[in-house]
Amino acid sequence: QVQLVESGGGLVQAGGSLRLSCASSGPTFSSYAVGWFRQAPGKEREFVAAINRNGGNAYYLDSVRGRITISRDNENTAYLQMNSLKPEDTAIYYCAAQYTAGSDYTPILAATFDYWGQGTQVTVSS
Repeated sequence: QVQLVESGGGLVQAGGSLRLSCASSGPTFSSYAVGWFRQAPGKEREFVAAINRNGGNAYYLDSVRGRITISRDNENTAYLQMNSLKPEDTAIYYCAAQYTAGSDYTPILAATFDYWGQGTQVTVSS
């Protein structure tokens, strides 16, 4: 069982930066791919970025590519570095994990992920 806890959200002006963290419990986080999703008020949850279990492969939403970077350490934390933030990035950001064992598979569909955090609010003011 994996438990995920996000942190690092907050209020930032347009053009600013935030780094979100996703901390996992359990000893085998390195066997899980990690995804970040976001949900703005009145909108559906959307994919932002995903990284495979060893950090060797990553995918991004087109509108965030070049501004947002997903990464992970060798232990139990994944990150979402967000630069040049825009008001339209305002949302609750969720991290999610999916067990992929020894595969380099990188899921990007929300339905694929079995474990989710509670979310962290990111607000970008104009």
